[in-house]
Amino acid sequence: MPARSATARLLLAASITVTVLASSSAPTPLYATYERQWGFSPLTTTVVFGVYALAVLTSLLVLGRLSDHVGRRPVLLAALGVQVVAMIVLATAPGVAELLAARVLQGLSTGAAVGAAGALALDLDRRRGAVANSVAPPVGTATGAVLSALVVEFLPWPTHLVYVVLLVVYVLQAAAVALAPETARPGEGARAAALASLAPRIALPPRSRAPFAVAAPVVFAVWALAGFYGSLAPALVRTVLGWDSPIAGSSALFVQTAVAAVVVVLLRPVAARTSVVVAVLALAAGMGLTLLALPLASAAVLFTGTAVAGAGFGAGFQGGIRLVLPQAEPHERAGVLSAVYVAAYLGLGLPAVLAGVLTVHGGGLLTTTREYAVAVVVLAALAALSLARRPARP
Repeated sequence: MPARSATARLLLAASITVTVLASSSAPTPLYATYERQWGFSPLTTTVVFGVYALAVLTSLLVLGRLSDHVGRRPVLLAALGVQVVAMIVLATAPGVAELLAARVLQGLSTGAAVGAAGALALDLDRRRGAVANSVAPPVGTATGAVLSALVVEFLPWPTHLVYVVLLVVYVLQAAAVALAPETARPGEGARAAALASLAPRIALPPRSRAPFAVAAPVVFAVWALAGFYGSLAPALVRTVLGWDSPIAGSSALFVQTAVAAVVVVLLRPVAARTSVVVAVLALAAGMGLTLLALPLASAAVLFTGTAVAGAGFGAGFQGGIRLVLPQAEPHERAGVLSAVYVAAYLGLGLPAVLAGVLTVHGGGLLTTTREYAVAVVVLAALAALSLARRPARP
């Protein structure tokens, strides 16, 4: 395989992960607009957030291993087709029900796409593919939030245009996937294996289970952090700092995920377990600064804490992936990567939905923020305990 062709296909695989996660964060700056048009509440926001995460989890459990048996291309083409339908529904949604339906479609597509695209990247180059799988999720989350905010702030048709742009990108990606050669080589009995793979379960070969037990708590913790910035940070920036614009609302999520992407690249030479230790320390420090920023109403402290926490996100996610994925054989890659994403989306969805309930029916936004920050620190401490109890392996 020519090196240039392999690099182009690796970039295509990474770009699919970037765009499906960009579309997941694209509605974040629009929640204030939806609130004015449809009477949104913080609980509605987190329900929309949680429905998406639940759909991703369902898809990961049912479809996560499918590309190991039928090939990467069919799964990616189907996932991108569903994303096109979701963008049409989002662009034309007249109310909350349609928004929820579109988020379900997005989640089902995302769960199928991230496993297949990540496995495709590893098929092409195990070292660079692992880096791409670590960088692409925070880049996608950051890109979707900030581009959507810019569209809402400066361009017409704020609740339509960003989805139309993503739709066009998905069509172009689908065309590129259709023209690319298949990298997976399903063996005999592939059809029966594909049907068997649809039974919901987490697929981990025995040699991957011990590394996954170390990686899963920190992956859960760092994605719980992402859930915080995706669901509560826009309201927090508006309430604590008084910044009331789409760009301001997405600024914390952008800082957190952009720093995470940079840290993934910087920590490439560092051992995976060391990255996990860095993540635990950075998560605790970042959440501590966030708690300090609330009584001070300080933008500088809040965004410093966001950046430090973002470093923890990047270190923890790439460390978790690098602990688990090298153990997987080619025919196991999509299943193992999907298992990592199951831990990630459990962390993303469950705490965020609980936070929405507490914001409305508990102590309000600021109290819930403090409770959420403490919970993230506790999760980081549990991840550190899990790491310390398991000896390092060569």
